[in-house]
Amino acid sequence: MSVEIIVTDPVEPALMRQLEDTFAIRRLWEAEDRDAFLREHASHARGLVTRSMVGADAAMMDALPKLEIISVFGVGTDAVDLEAARKRGITVTNTPGVLTEDTADYGMALLLALARKIAEGDRFVRAGRWPGEAFPNSVRVNGKKLGIVGLGRIGSGVARRAEAFGMEIFYSGPTEKPDRPYGYIPDVTALAEMVDFLILTCPGGPDTKGLVDQAVLKSLGAQGMLVNIARASVVDEAALLDALRDNTIKAAALDVFADEPHVPEAFLKLDNVLLTPHIASKTAETRGDIGDLVYRNIKAHFAGSEVLSRVV
Repeated sequence: MSVEIIVTDPVEPALMRQLEDTFAIRRLWEAEDRDAFLREHASHARGLVTRSMVGADAAMMDALPKLEIISVFGVGTDAVDLEAARKRGITVTNTPGVLTEDTADYGMALLLALARKIAEGDRFVRAGRWPGEAFPNSVRVNGKKLGIVGLGRIGSGVARRAEAFGMEIFYSGPTEKPDRPYGYIPDVTALAEMVDFLILTCPGGPDTKGLVDQAVLKSLGAQGMLVNIARASVVDEAALLDALRDNTIKAAALDVFADEPHVPEAFLKLDNVLLTPHIASKTAETRGDIGDLVYRNIKAHFAGSEVLSRVV
């Protein structure tokens, strides 16, 4: 009998085909009654495939007493109760590395689009305003100061790209990285005060929740711009809305939101914010690589081998 795996949400078709070829797949998202579904499969389900934004809380783990592994589609694990997994001896894996370069590309693209008003320019032309109006000036990127919050894989990728634009790069994080040729500023408020652009590439979770608050935004200042490709929880969303409304900062580009896919209507009414639907890593190539690593992790576990990218 095939090992029973619960999949919480739709995944890439190629990954679903791989899973279906190897395991007995149960689709949680199709269940009319989630709790009844979990009760039905509690005595058999040994694996869980979930997206990083969905995760798995302690209640779900408790509902699945046979659960052995949670394989996360994505790098973030802040929606997974890791402590509950440790207590239960449940293996947790994610997909680091494979999405680094595309996400870093997108972070830099958002910075450029925000500063140079690319989306506004598109709307300006489509609205037929070009013949009769002058498009407002944008902001130079080359030679400016960039602050990176979280110099991990993605933050380092952004830094390499920013170097090509001649930007002066500074970063903050839990520890200094002496092997990196950038200025280390431990305090995020101090970092924001000294840069033109602040980009967030740090992990989510309790350690970074609300890290970018009213004080940080005030320090970034009326000419400063914020880009978030990390997690929405890193930013105090209410404080950011206020900062955009009253021009405490100049503009922001956001790829993540607190209640995805629902974006606060207040953001939609603002001209100084660029909004995208959490697509920083969403290329065909990266999605394929993520799916492949999810599959290889869960296949390795049930083959009795060590998983490839263990978190817990």
